[in-house]
Amino acid sequence: MKRRILAVLAALALPLAVAPTAHAAADPLISQGRPATASSIEAAGFEAAKAVDGDTTGTRWASTEGVDPQWLRVDLGGAKNISRVKLTWEAAYGKSYKIQTSPDGGTWTDAFSTTTGNGATDDLTLTGTGRYVRMYGTARGTAYGYSLYEFQVYGTDAGGGTDTTPPSAPAGLTVTGTTSSTAALSWTASTDNVGVTGYTVYRAGAEVGTPTGTTFTDTGLSAATSYAYTVKARDAAGNISAASNQVTATTQSGGGGVGVPFGSHTIPYAAGMLRPSGSQATLDQKVIDYYRQWKSAFVRQNCGNGWYQVISPDADHPYVAEAQGYGMAIVATMAGADPDAKKIFDGLVKWKLDHPSSINPDLLAAEQNDACQSVSGTDAATDGDMDVAYGLLLADRQWGSAGAYNYKQLAIRHINAIKKDEINPSTNLLKLGDWSSSGDQYWYVSRTSDWMADHFRAFRKATGDTAWDTIRNKHQSVMTTLQSSYSPNTGLLPDFVVNTNSTPKPAPGEVLEDPNDGQYWWNACRTPWRIGDDAVTSGDAKSLAAARKLNTWIRSKTGGDPGKIAIGYKLNGTQISSGSEAAFFAPFAVAAMTDSGSQGWLDALWGKMLATPIETGSYFSASIQLQVMITVSGNHWVP
Repeated sequence: MKRRILAVLAALALPLAVAPTAHAAADPLISQGRPATASSIEAAGFEAAKAVDGDTTGTRWASTEGVDPQWLRVDLGGAKNISRVKLTWEAAYGKSYKIQTSPDGGTWTDAFSTTTGNGATDDLTLTGTGRYVRMYGTARGTAYGYSLYEFQVYGTDAGGGTDTTPPSAPAGLTVTGTTSSTAALSWTASTDNVGVTGYTVYRAGAEVGTPTGTTFTDTGLSAATSYAYTVKARDAAGNISAASNQVTATTQSGGGGVGVPFGSHTIPYAAGMLRPSGSQATLDQKVIDYYRQWKSAFVRQNCGNGWYQVISPDADHPYVAEAQGYGMAIVATMAGADPDAKKIFDGLVKWKLDHPSSINPDLLAAEQNDACQSVSGTDAATDGDMDVAYGLLLADRQWGSAGAYNYKQLAIRHINAIKKDEINPSTNLLKLGDWSSSGDQYWYVSRTSDWMADHFRAFRKATGDTAWDTIRNKHQSVMTTLQSSYSPNTGLLPDFVVNTNSTPKPAPGEVLEDPNDGQYWWNACRTPWRIGDDAVTSGDAKSLAAARKLNTWIRSKTGGDPGKIAIGYKLNGTQISSGSEAAFFAPFAVAAMTDSGSQGWLDALWGKMLATPIETGSYFSASIQLQVMITVSGNHWVP
């Protein structure tokens, strides 16, 4: 009965629908009767084909109720110039949706977007080219799903006719390497009369990836198991080549292997967390590709001694603890996708052990020079130590602690050292480093980007020390208070917080690094990622609320365009500097995962990351983006 009433109301609302505009009279309807697919159907009788059958009142496509996003796609059979799309909605309509085109059904381009749809009939004039056209809904207008009586596309052939010539079959498919959970493949590029746009990789006949280049790494495999692969090429018109030669890859033995191989997704996120659109295999491959670039740009073996280190060309010194902490967390997580992960990790462990803090030797000295010697007082920095301890716990889960290094023992020593010398005992908040002592000007100062709630949870589990629950709760409480009192409309946190012994507040000016120490600047830019990491893995109410506040503001501030995310903001949302930097735009992708209505926004942020190449002079932004991509693709986990 409620659906019938909504349908009547929708019919009455017809005059409010998007008004028709002038169309090219010669452009015919080209979608009717074409193959159609959808993200879901409500039940039998509501299949995708019902929306392209020409019956504008009797039949319809309907998606699963109560779930965003959803989509309906029609295959036009070849490349077309699209001039008009007409949507005839049932009562369950899209409030926010896009019309997108694609040459191959894998890469999509927006031709129209709205966040104010009101149902009835939307008759849209637009411009686009593609073989595939879809309605991609990101926010429903009712509590139900999305439902279209008709999805009509008008246009003409593109390029003087339809391309029906498929590419040549990929040649020389070869297995280039395996681990206990991955198989790496490569092949020779196909040729095409127009141009090859990508490839589809099949494992035992099932699609597992759609790379655009001629390499692919299949992840999440079982140890000591054989897998058969073929590859096909596709072109802009959607033509598919014949299959390549078949190869068989046999994964390595799992004995003494990896506990949580990258891409295995064995540790689920909290319910309701989003991931970017596309197959899981494709998401994983994009992370692997970026990791390889990051590793090539920043992982080094300088100064001998069996050391590995992460260089920091944009920091005050060639090597900083923050970079080594990032490296340990990243490399341990990528185990299973990188056969050298353990070797690199052990080299980073040796670096840590050979560069102890002069104050607490279980911590890592913060800075080293070109000669790999610790400098600037040889004391420790909290941010690096947090990630070093966390990385050691990841390593224990990945490889166990019976090898050259007892990762678990080193982790617990490091965690206890953080508690002893980097936690203020009177406030239960992190200090800036082990060098700050009672009575100095920094004793009651804390840096928000160090507040890693998921790390605190891991420390509690590893040590059994309930003090880490108290410490985590205190940081989350102060975070909530800061958002409420100083950034109620944005949720932004400042780089540094002062007066932590009484009423914590943003730094009034420069307290350690910059006149913007009290604003959302080069430290706090990481907080949407750090807060979001805990939100997506634990489902904690405080972390979720903080992440969603940040997401709601930045999405509105930019109008859903990641390119408009600035470099720095005052806590009221006023922009500090123009430009675009991965350290600032990437972290918001983790916050976007927590909002069920942000699928389109998350996809846009993911696309922005994929379109941003690594700058070899900026380990900071590249390392942040890589760790964000790990989380957003579903590969972050808490040991």
